[in-house]
Amino acid sequence: MSKNGKAPEVPGDVSEPTTNGRQPDGRFAPGNNANPAGRPTGSRHKATLAAEALLDGQAEGLVQKAVEMALAGDGVALRLCLERILPACKSRRVTVALPKIEKAEDLPTAMSAVTGAMADGVIAPDEAATIASVIEIKRKTIETADIERRLAALEQRSEKNGK
Repeated sequence: MSKNGKAPEVPGDVSEPTTNGRQPDGRFAPGNNANPAGRPTGSRHKATLAAEALLDGQAEGLVQKAVEMALAGDGVALRLCLERILPACKSRRVTVALPKIEKAEDLPTAMSAVTGAMADGVIAPDEAATIASVIEIKRKTIETADIERRLAALEQRSEKNGK
């Protein structure tokens, strides 16, 4: 403790950046920009600007050439074209008739509906697994609520017996 009753300041404290704006470990201190006159936000590199100037007005011809190369059997060009035409597959919306799940006794019926839909080819196995994981979360929720209810009843009974 110092004479004024406060703890002495530790040099290099994370909250206090050094004069060069860096913390003792070399990282910039939060909220400190050591080069305020640096590249403005949104500005672009000279090489990017030069490449764009070269390609300006050539996009249609380049796309046509890529399509021609793909049709001629060039695998890389084919992959490039297909990636632009067919974006990566995302999960689809599926409809499975599930019973309302309010208590543990409803869970087997729900799981039967999911496995039945998968067996009939209505949904894919990975979709069935996703639905089953949601049902499992619902099971845990029901279980937790049941444990809470039972614990509250035990505590209440214990209080009555203790008085």
